[in-house]
Amino acid sequence: MCWICDFKTPDAPHGPSAHSPWAPRRAFLLAAGAAATAAVASPALAQVEVGKSSAMRQLVPAASLENSATKQYAQVLAEARAKGALAPEHYPQLQRLRAIAARLIPYAGQWNPRAKDWKWEVNLIGSKQINAWCMPGGKIAFYTGIIDQLKLTDDEVAMVMGHEMAHALREHARERLAKNTATDVGLRLGAQLLGLGQAGDIAAGLGTQLLTLKYSRDDETEADLVGLEMAARAGYAPQASVALWKKMAAANGGNGPPGFLSTHPTGPERIKQLEANVPKVQGLYEQARNS
Repeated sequence: MCWICDFKTPDAPHGPSAHSPWAPRRAFLLAAGAAATAAVASPALAQVEVGKSSAMRQLVPAASLENSATKQYAQVLAEARAKGALAPEHYPQLQRLRAIAARLIPYAGQWNPRAKDWKWEVNLIGSKQINAWCMPGGKIAFYTGIIDQLKLTDDEVAMVMGHEMAHALREHARERLAKNTATDVGLRLGAQLLGLGQAGDIAAGLGTQLLTLKYSRDDETEADLVGLEMAARAGYAPQASVALWKKMAAANGGNGPPGFLSTHPTGPERIKQLEANVPKVQGLYEQARNS
């Protein structure tokens, strides 16, 4: 996927220990219905061009995969909480992330009708990793490393978040899992041709692969463009997408990229493609800023 879990490594999260303000606290749910108070009426047709989703994703039931992702997300948060690395409700950077998410989420439904019923969550994990991700069903996590080390502006955070949300909205995990296990799934579904009773069990089992799943180049391009448009509609400067990936490219010059950068190529072609699409959504951004 777009991330690597490092909870088993000795890399201690920066921030206070288990008895600090980063102590256990109630979960945050950002329901799409609540976010829709931004009053998004029938949005205009998409300005960026992306292809149709692969029909193969139908081999993995969306609801079952989302349920599996919810369980894994809870496990990730529990492990971070146990290490004193889960940001509390009042933490400024967490509030900043949730405010940005609240502006983006109303534009999710046009890319995936299921998103209107997702129980969106946004959390912040204290770690030096340059990392962020969004699981199926709208479960978002940012690591402090990506914000602090890259010194992200709000516009750049919106581009990262929009990109990760786009992976979930375009069901890239569902498609990747279906393709990665096509033979196994096909055999099981063939055996259940008249009932399909094991489909949910298959999806639940595949969900455990979310920690190691990697997307294709086409998936990444799609996420870039969908995320760019969503951010522009929410009033975030499109040019920030180019600035973001230039920062990523600079950060990628060390001894092997960790987390986010390990699964997000930062070559000039990616920046060139974003530059070509910025003008397509500039009008959306200006309309949002003027409304």
